[in-house]
Amino acid sequence: MLDYAKVRNFGPLASERDWTERDTILYALGLGAEDLDFVYEDRLRVLPTMICVMGYPGFIWRDQDMGIDWTRIVHAEQEVIRHAPLPVEGRFAGSTRIEAVADKGAEKGAIVYSSREIRDGRGQLIATSRAATMARADGGFDPTGGDAAPWGQVSLPKREPDESVTLPTASNQALIYRLSGDVNPLHIDPEVARTAGFDRPILHGMCTFGVAGRALLGALCGNDPDRFRSMRCRFTAPVYPGDTIRTEIWRSGSGQAHFRAIAEERGVTVLSNGHMTFEDAA
Repeated sequence: MLDYAKVRNFGPLASERDWTERDTILYALGLGAEDLDFVYEDRLRVLPTMICVMGYPGFIWRDQDMGIDWTRIVHAEQEVIRHAPLPVEGRFAGSTRIEAVADKGAEKGAIVYSSREIRDGRGQLIATSRAATMARADGGFDPTGGDAAPWGQVSLPKREPDESVTLPTASNQALIYRLSGDVNPLHIDPEVARTAGFDRPILHGMCTFGVAGRALLGALCGNDPDRFRSMRCRFTAPVYPGDTIRTEIWRSGSGQAHFRAIAEERGVTVLSNGHMTFEDAA
């Protein structure tokens, strides 16, 4: 069973990784990108959702002291915030800590909220990544409900979206995306996927997040990463490699938009309660 004290007091965990242009290109390819700005070293720029893997500490949920059943965890929410231009290569240092642990009950599981500050080789804070992880088999440890959620929810407008962007995923996309650091076997091993309750390996939530990020960057920022500020959403259903992802967008004032993403062939909403901030064009 989840050990609240061990999980809540985990970290801060420091992690460093030397990142190359090749890693930046590999990340973009893992999202299905083909635009030369993101895959060609002579003009390379960073897709902002790469924040998700910069300074990544690895699959920490396998730490046995936490008492979490790592085979039953899924991503629940994600936010990335860009504070400064993102280098295409260099040393990225992450500092990961647990912000809160909420108990949703024995049948619903627990939610672990974590955050990671990311600094470049000079020590400058360049980005923050915040995540909520659903531990589906670990609820019921605290009858009072544990900690309160450290951030609130975003609601979508009750009208038709202003525009939508449709992007495909490839059948081998999870195999490519995992090379950027997220090696959870749920995304490659059929046996682990079945144990977790899925009929086959699912796409990384962070890959789905990145595909939606590509759609938003193109629609709202003219594919200019320097105009990207922040992006957050909830994960509501898994994506399977090969699904087509349709990102629906609502413009909601200067430099703000809401969004959700749908697996088009199955008609399933996979990302919801999305919000993005960006710099409007001059």
